[in-house]
Amino acid sequence: MDAVSGLLDWFQASGGFLDKSHVGFTVFPDCGRGAVALQDIPEGHILFKIPRDLLLSTETSALPGHVGLARWREEKMHVGWVGLILCMMWETAQGPRSKWSKYLESLPATFDTPMFWSALELEELKGTSVVEKLGKADAEREFREKLLPMVQSHPDLFPPDTIPVHYTLEIYHVMGSRILSRSFDVEKDDPEDETEGEEAGNTSLGSAMDVDAPQEDAESIHSGASEHAGQDEDAEEEAEEEESSGVSMVPLADMLNARYGSENAKLYYEKDDLRMVSTKSIKAGEQIWNTYGDLPNAELLRRYGHVDMLALPNGDLGNPGDVVEIPADLAVAALHMADSPITRERIDWWLEQGGDDVVVLESDLEVPLALVALIRLLRLTTDEWEKAVAKDKVPKPKLDDTVLTVVRAVLEHRLKEYPSSLDDDVVLLRDESLPLNKRQAVIVRVGEKRILTSAIQKIAAQQSDAQSSRKRKMQPQEGAETGRTSKTRRR
Repeated sequence: MDAVSGLLDWFQASGGFLDKSHVGFTVFPDCGRGAVALQDIPEGHILFKIPRDLLLSTETSALPGHVGLARWREEKMHVGWVGLILCMMWETAQGPRSKWSKYLESLPATFDTPMFWSALELEELKGTSVVEKLGKADAEREFREKLLPMVQSHPDLFPPDTIPVHYTLEIYHVMGSRILSRSFDVEKDDPEDETEGEEAGNTSLGSAMDVDAPQEDAESIHSGASEHAGQDEDAEEEAEEEESSGVSMVPLADMLNARYGSENAKLYYEKDDLRMVSTKSIKAGEQIWNTYGDLPNAELLRRYGHVDMLALPNGDLGNPGDVVEIPADLAVAALHMADSPITRERIDWWLEQGGDDVVVLESDLEVPLALVALIRLLRLTTDEWEKAVAKDKVPKPKLDDTVLTVVRAVLEHRLKEYPSSLDDDVVLLRDESLPLNKRQAVIVRVGEKRILTSAIQKIAAQQSDAQSSRKRKMQPQEGAETGRTSKTRRR
């Protein structure tokens, strides 16, 4: 905790306020370093205040100004995270000369996130959406094509002998992971905007905890930090449009842990500072929790390197927020449709209409309406298809027996994408010697498989009930005299 002591001394010497009588920092056995209530804390209590000039961002670092703001924007260093990553690298290279040296020293240098797993370890995540979301190749492309050329073209700012020390691909990934797991989306201080108390949210680019608006008139703007990866043209345009907000590293606020449904504090921004405020009463000795937005274990593992294991309604342990992502092309496969121009035309139109290429099955096991609408779209006759296009409307998500059969086939296809069965994984989790990364991967798989298995069972029961109902309707009512039965009775 020496780094923490240095951080707290720097924080208070730099104008930050910490209520040391109520808030302390310690290491929790199950979730590492975090904040603890030293005495009972009432709801609405200010735990600490962070002056805006202590935030580390491309707005507060001197690096963009040294490079030249025109050049900075010309090289698109303001788009995505590459600019902030470079600022953090440069500030680290300054050592004690950097305003944030004590803060940077306190940040983790290693991570348990899949970004740093071996190929063999990543195999354990097969079937989940985690690996394809890592964006490692895109991130490394941005390092080669944007960050490194900027560094090499400014030897005055980045002396050549410092490049192998402070500007390596490995450090780039570490800085990106710090942003992914700890950054916030903080609205800029606009002198003409008198709205205060906004919730400062974790950036949609891929962050961790929430920041809210001032306690009065607060509006939630949290999302979760953005992906440590490259962005396509549309994403770049979107990022440029979002320049009213800035991805920022927020000292002290990023030390709070989070757990599903446990939030008892939230970060709010005011004109001159950000404030961590208790959202409910907290007993002495309890952990002070922020929120990551109650994410599923797949996202918690990808972004932060941990999973939640809580009691579920059915008695199992897992994450109540778990979901299963289902690619739209599984609907095409379940319908045995060929990859033809006609199929691609319908999928493209679906996307143009605002449909997603991935639908989400949640733990409530309700069939996603988007999946129903997509299946109905793919099943349209040529005439029906042409009418839908003319009306510019996708089919209504009406769930009939035929569509339900296709939905079941989609879910069965999805379940087969995992290399092991649910029963096998449940048995595997009983092995206490399981390595951490493998254990967490199995926990992610188990949570998703339980949802899929339960949803399939629910659909099978619905189909069985419907079939039984149809049989009952087809059977003649007792006492009815029809056909041969009535003749026999007359005899």
